[in-house]
Amino acid sequence: MFVDQIINKVKPVQKPSKRRELPLRSLVKAISWRIVGTIDTVVISWWIAGDFTIALSIGAVELTSKTLLYFVHERIWTRVKWGNN
Repeated sequence: MFVDQIINKVKPVQKPSKRRELPLRSLVKAISWRIVGTIDTVVISWWIAGDFTIALSIGAVELTSKTLLYFVHERIWTRVKWGNN
């Protein structure tokens, strides 16, 4: 009886789904992450430069370039089979 209870509590390992991430999801993730990253960049730039206008300019350029780079990076990784069973 004790062994049966242990065996019945062990759940079979489920295989991960083979679904691929949609491009729209990658885009939303990229935007949300860049918002966090850009706030960080603006604060650090403001602290270093001492000028909020310069900090916002740096943040704007960084937001645009890194959002695009992250999206491309994310789409490439959806095609990499390594680490996906």
